[in-house]
Amino acid sequence: MFSLAMLLLMTPAGFGRIFYSKSEALDLAFGDHPEVDMMPLFLTEQQVAEVEQLAHVKLDSALFTFYVGRRSGAIVGYAAIESHTVRTKPETLLILLSPDGEVEKIEVLAFHEPPEYQPTSLWFAQLYRRALAQLDFNSEVQGITGATLSAQSALTSVRKVLAIYQLVVKGG
Repeated sequence: MFSLAMLLLMTPAGFGRIFYSKSEALDLAFGDHPEVDMMPLFLTEQQVAEVEQLAHVKLDSALFTFYVGRRSGAIVGYAAIESHTVRTKPETLLILLSPDGEVEKIEVLAFHEPPEYQPTSLWFAQLYRRALAQLDFNSEVQGITGATLSAQSALTSVRKVLAIYQLVVKGG
């Protein structure tokens, strides 16, 4: 898994961009100075197999981290920071879930492919509040002409986050 610092070191001059640090990303997710707890998850072999089947994605690791945002002790949401390779360069997304586990927001934290391949906030908005089964190019999701790999990798990350939330955090 890539860290934002590693992404910065890997970026050739003038190519790629880091938009937010981890602390800025958590402020974006939960507001200024949120109460944030890390929720590290160590998936069992059975959970990995279930997530892979539900999300239609191969997991790179059985370790996953959610960040739980709270206000006055009440959960305001869950955030995941997902790094993956788009074509040959990394992208890092912040995927914010509501307390009920629906996608509320997706922010690009870092993108190192050419800027014209980066999905827009309008494209990400079509993924909000959809059931996992609807997050498929063959049903509800529109692709991006000229940025197919970017759209596929972002959609894969969202599917993975939702599947882990449903099977491990929510428990069912």
